[in-house]
Amino acid sequence: MRISTVEAEVPVVAKVTVTDDTLSVDLSDGRTISVPSAWFPRLLHGTRKERNHWRLIGKGCGIHWQDLDEDISVENLLLGQSSGESQASLEKWLSARPSRLTTGAKKHR
Repeated sequence: MRISTVEAEVPVVAKVTVTDDTLSVDLSDGRTISVPSAWFPRLLHGTRKERNHWRLIGKGCGIHWQDLDEDISVENLLLGQSSGESQASLEKWLSARPSRLTTGAKKHR
């Protein structure tokens, strides 16, 4: 019996767009993957400026948001995997962040 091993090349990131609701990643093979921002709570809780401050890592195999300490790989997006961060870790990160009132959100009276 012959077993064939196929090595599939994972496409790389061509473009990233993050909105309040969605992370969309255009890939080098023409596909676009869109997932809810809620899959990645740090993106969800980030400001527009923080979400738009990203860079490619691993020659385009992943995306890094320095201001949010978030890394997302193309492979995980293709597999439909959301953030694996624990609730305790997220809460610790949120508590260390400056208040939204000091990051540009309007104060309601």
